Amino acid sequence: MWEIILVQREMEGVKGPVCVAGGTGFIGSWLIMRLLDHGYSVQTTVRSASSGASKRPQIFNADLSDPQSFNAPIEGCTGVFHVATPIDFEDKEPEEIVTKRAIDGVLGVLQACLNSKTVKRVVYTSSGTDVVLNSDAQEVDEMDESFRSDVDFLKASHPSRHSGSYNISKTLTERATLEYEEKHGLDVVTLIPSFVVGPFICPKFPSSVRTMLTMVLGDKDQYSLLLNTSLVHIDDLASAHIFLLECPTTKRSTLKEIRGYKIPSLSTKKLLGSGFKYKYGINEMFDGAIQCCKEKGYL
Repeated sequence: MWEIILVQREMEGVKGPVCVAGGTGFIGSWLIMRLLDHGYSVQTTVRSASSGASKRPQIFNADLSDPQSFNAPIEGCTGVFHVATPIDFEDKEPEEIVTKRAIDGVLGVLQACLNSKTVKRVVYTSSGTDVVLNSDAQEVDEMDESFRSDVDFLKASHPSRHSGSYNISKTLTERATLEYEEKHGLDVVTLIPSFVVGPFICPKFPSSVRTMLTMVLGDKDQYSLLLNTSLVHIDDLASAHIFLLECPTTKRSTLKEIRGYKIPSLSTKKLLGSGFKYKYGINEMFDGAIQCCKEKGYL
């Protein structure tokens, strides 16, 4: 089952209502906490009884494999965050199955938004893999949203352990999202984060944090991923989601080596140009992540 968070107006002056798909993940759980801090009241479906938030959410059931299940929780909402990623990082399933599930899920959420007649904006959480994995990557130092990852290139090259189904699925799912936006006129803002690092309140050890702590954890096979990798603090990413929902006008925003695949940096010029300001740097990302790992027994 995949999560759906519903933020509803319960008192005068509360913002929303908005909906977040994917509430028990690294990004979604932190986003819920920050939504509460911004004055949103939250209702959610989660796999764990605790979301780490300061208020206990009310639970709704929804499943990305059942598009109709999103109609009820999204009904009446003015904004929707889609951060869910129904992907197995262990690559146990064929890429085609993973991709179909991801695309069906996002189209179900978007259709529910359209059916609601109230949703004014959708913030879709994409991935840096949707931009940097193509034949141009070796030739440029920085990429923005004008670049697109090439699926044929993705299938022919595997720069990391989890490159296969995840990278292809995320690329094709964002493509389906943008095609739906163009066809139906739904206001969709795509946010393309790089590696997300920092403390976490989700029940599982986030894969991006695990990868960036590879030297601390002693995973030498992953060392090459630490070179010239763009990073973003989880709190800045959550703030960017809320900023893009509330911003009156938005533009699509995007957030070198032991031997191996060269990954260009990702441009944040459009996000910064819209007025967003980062609060955290690399020290805060790793200090928070390492401290959290110690507290949870991963180190």
